[in-house]
Amino acid sequence: MFGKLIKSRVRRVSSLPSLMREILGLFLCRLHLICFAASVCAGESVPASLCRIEIVDKQSGWPVPLVELKTTHQIRFVSDNAGVIAFDLPELMGKEVWFDLHGHGYGVPKDGFGYSGVRLTPAPGRTLRVEVERYCLAKRVGRLTGAGLFGESQRLGEHLRWKESGIVGSDSAQCVQYHGGLFWLWGDTNVPRYPLGIFSCAGALSELSKEELRPPLRLPLQYAVDDSGRPRAVAPISGDGPTWIFGLTVMKDQDGSERIGGHYSKIRGFLSAYETGLAVWSDEKGVFERERVLWRETEGRPLPQTAPSGQSTVWRDASGQEWFLFGNPFPYLRCHANFEAWKDPHKWEKLSPQQQVTGLDGKVLVPHTGAIGFHSWRNRWVAVFVQKAGAPSDLGEVWYAEADQPMGPWGRAVKILSHDDYTFYNPRLHLEFTPEGKPWLYFEGTYTVLFSKNTAPTPRYDYNQILYRLDLDDPALDAVRSK
Repeated sequence: MFGKLIKSRVRRVSSLPSLMREILGLFLCRLHLICFAASVCAGESVPASLCRIEIVDKQSGWPVPLVELKTTHQIRFVSDNAGVIAFDLPELMGKEVWFDLHGHGYGVPKDGFGYSGVRLTPAPGRTLRVEVERYCLAKRVGRLTGAGLFGESQRLGEHLRWKESGIVGSDSAQCVQYHGGLFWLWGDTNVPRYPLGIFSCAGALSELSKEELRPPLRLPLQYAVDDSGRPRAVAPISGDGPTWIFGLTVMKDQDGSERIGGHYSKIRGFLSAYETGLAVWSDEKGVFERERVLWRETEGRPLPQTAPSGQSTVWRDASGQEWFLFGNPFPYLRCHANFEAWKDPHKWEKLSPQQQVTGLDGKVLVPHTGAIGFHSWRNRWVAVFVQKAGAPSDLGEVWYAEADQPMGPWGRAVKILSHDDYTFYNPRLHLEFTPEGKPWLYFEGTYTVLFSKNTAPTPRYDYNQILYRLDLDDPALDAVRSK
């Protein structure tokens, strides 16, 4: 296993004499107060040449990442994971400035001329606060991948302990629980040193925490790196072109050992596969290895449409039998939940997934990509999916639906997130992030200008993963929750 997570342990001091414990306690208390005071002072201090602008949710007070402020001469600023912008334009300091405000589900009311924005007077060393309203049901938690997650804050002397990963862009996340932590996998990955980055999957580990995830989001990812410390490929399966892996699944083999497997595709040109198969993770080598080839273009037969790809989940049927379900979003294949069944195509069972979902307004929706899972608070199966040919974004409208069983019927969907001519594909549920008894549903997706008409990618955020939270006790979901 690459770079196993090291859990820190705190030594107990209960064996010390009582006087020593008292002295030590007073010392630590005083040190804590000194450090706290220093951190408060540091947080309030703004560099003399900069103006600190903070964006917050008017209702919850949460910092809001990914809110853009644009001046009348087209200078763009985007809030970081702490909802902060470091304003530094000398020509506008001390002047009243109009900023167009754009936030993909967050904003301010339009004025009489139809402009949506705010007037601020930036000044060196000053802190300004902008409150925005949330118009979408899902709450933005923050960006999970890429560079400069706290780039604006760090210019202001804040969040200086946050370290850069060496990754600037990550496509299509996969995440499974493995050996007590989380194992992450991404597709094509951008790096700073050249436009062509990692095209055989990047991987990382993180600890599994049940604490509430909220802004400012800090989720340290321990990437697989080479001998020079740079993030490296973890699926170097031989053959030209990128390697994509989907359907990442953790399973037990006949010896009871945990194995990670996935369905791989070797890609040529633009989104064209010439080989597909199954790959298995090697703890010893720290890479995915080819387990078996399922199809090659040179064989002359068509690409199989049924394989354990997409997103995977586990389902226990009425008899108590456990199955792996594979779908995108709704299940189209199942096999018994063990390693031997997963790697044997003769043991796969084809399903007929639901092709359409009905919205609350009665209109028919066609899902594009998405994921399902069982949510214990709802005691039902839940789905988050992107609508095909949606509006205002073709592949950026995100919907929520429920069902009593994973095969459906699914319906009465409600839109929970919308983008203005921006794509948000391959959403992935994070049920492992929800503490027991909480109505929260976390999900992430790839935020990108790909497959849109947008020609102005959002700096730092484009081609990266953004995490959201949907509160399932929101009254706006009452119609969906009704059976």
